Amino acid sequence: MRKRHREVNLPEVTQQDAVCPASIPSPGLSAQTGLQKIWGAVHCQVCPGAPAWPGSPWHEEMGLLLLVPLLLLPGSYGLPFYNGFYYSNSANDQNPGNGHGKDLLNGVKLVVETPEETLFTYQGASVILPCRYHYEPALGSPRRVRIKWWKLSENGAPEKDVLVAIGVRHRSFGDYQGRVHLRQEKEHDVSLEIQDLRLEDYGRYRCEVIDGLEDESGLVELELRGVVFPYQSPNGRYQLNFHEGQQVCAEQGAVVASFEQLFRAWEEGLDWCNAGWLQYPIMLPQGLAPGVAVGPRHRRRHRYDVFCFATALKGRVYYLEHPEKLTLTEAKEACQEDDATIAKVGQLFAAWKFHGLDRCNAGWLADGSVRYPVVHPHPNCGPPEPGVRSFGFPDPQSRLYGVYCYRQH
Repeated sequence: MRKRHREVNLPEVTQQDAVCPASIPSPGLSAQTGLQKIWGAVHCQVCPGAPAWPGSPWHEEMGLLLLVPLLLLPGSYGLPFYNGFYYSNSANDQNPGNGHGKDLLNGVKLVVETPEETLFTYQGASVILPCRYHYEPALGSPRRVRIKWWKLSENGAPEKDVLVAIGVRHRSFGDYQGRVHLRQEKEHDVSLEIQDLRLEDYGRYRCEVIDGLEDESGLVELELRGVVFPYQSPNGRYQLNFHEGQQVCAEQGAVVASFEQLFRAWEEGLDWCNAGWLQYPIMLPQGLAPGVAVGPRHRRRHRYDVFCFATALKGRVYYLEHPEKLTLTEAKEACQEDDATIAKVGQLFAAWKFHGLDRCNAGWLADGSVRYPVVHPHPNCGPPEPGVRSFGFPDPQSRLYGVYCYRQH
């Protein structure tokens, strides 16, 4: 149980103190990434001269002045606070449980259960993030609890609220609206279903159960099945800043890969000796093998290649059997005549990785590059390792190649 604090005497707080909070450090990167921790500070315009670095005397004093009034003032346990909903625990409020009062959970433990293993799925699918709770020892009657799901911050992206619920009332947020709901098919089941999964949905989700002043939570990790591939600009090596890297990945049906995704791809055999952008953003230097090395770079000023991540397909990529070789424009038209579209680079890599597409025929792709996928290497078909071979970006008017098309199921 959370403890109620005693009343203490507080120093007088000036108006300037009240409007100029201490700087709050943003979470540092995990040491597992090999990066140095980088702290950010929010500067207060009212007090521009105040030190903003955590640990400074001003930071410690203001942290005390601003936190203590909320936590230690008499009766502060009745103040509303945010945990998915605004609510109050004052004596005038109706008890959200079963009428036995807040002392019911004395000696009773609230337990939240989530799977330890990572869940794998693919873009466009629906997935259930399991989460159940129970009491130890078990209670004889049901209690009304509050549920909150949110997506944790990672790779520089902010934390995202997903869904909050009290009983049958619920609310979803942002891009999750209309795509998420609680299962609640069995007692104490608060699993989250996400429909029409998107590339940006992968990551770590937290399930929190709140019963009065008690709360417990569990973590669920969601990964999309996908493939990491390096991408170079048509203009040559090291032509992309970070934002341009994001754009070209999106144009190829992919997103910028994360460090974890690249590391997993390296463990599976990815071998590439050019530097490329990753999410955060960080950059992979060339020539540092074995292993993956990283380092921070400026988003706009520095230019490299980029590592993209494409998920498994809901459709089919195929080499179009055509009596003649085609220009790039003719290749696009030929796919349209076959009720399909010309394939993107990410789609070709996903078809090679997950559907075993194996052709020794070079074909046009949507970005103007020419590639072909090899699962089982054989003579006269390139290097002796499996992979997606590239002919670069030939003259769009040349009639030397076929085309790879994509048809959605």
